[in-house]
Amino acid sequence: MDKVSNVRVGPLPNDSPYMKPFRLYFKQNGKEKNWDLVKAHDSVAIITLNKTRNKLVVVKQFRPAVYYGQICDYLNSVGSEVDSEKVIEMFPPKNAITMELCAGIVDKDISLVEIAREELIEECGYDVPVNRIEEVIRFRSGVGTTGSLQVMYYCEVTDDDKINGAGGGVDDELIDVHELSIEEAKEMLKQGTEHTSPPGFLFGILWFLTNKAQNL
Repeated sequence: MDKVSNVRVGPLPNDSPYMKPFRLYFKQNGKEKNWDLVKAHDSVAIITLNKTRNKLVVVKQFRPAVYYGQICDYLNSVGSEVDSEKVIEMFPPKNAITMELCAGIVDKDISLVEIAREELIEECGYDVPVNRIEEVIRFRSGVGTTGSLQVMYYCEVTDDDKINGAGGGVDDELIDVHELSIEEAKEMLKQGTEHTSPPGFLFGILWFLTNKAQNL
């Protein structure tokens, strides 16, 4: 997944199925204001524990947004004269591989918990009935840009729930499934650590350690 090449930046097409930039106008305390926003899909995420080994099941994948965050200052400094090979040499794409919860966007006309179940199959390869998927919390992500809703779930799986050959994403997704011990999860939350992982992942780990780990 870190075999990235031909890096370049271009305008967002108007027909993007994932992002719709716009400007919101409003009046606050008698003053006219506006805010630039992006319409994006809501999403689900699943904190997943494999009870066979008492390890958290997480995923790793290359995130273009994280990579752009690492290279944007350099791209701005060179303008249109971008040498893609030099960019990749200076900023290895492996540094933009994140560790995350199993998750997915809400883009189907089925219940949110059914979407969560499908994501567990597609990304991690575990098939469980929806009555084993417990809702944890609902919150808004990207509060400065999208305000999208994310619904977080918790699910316990075993090796018996694994589907041979499943997991790793669908279509052209490149996803690695990774297991995280409780001690490794605790290490991730120590003061002073640095992550490419999103805050929802870190919150999910913290929720698990606070509410579930003591019972193992």
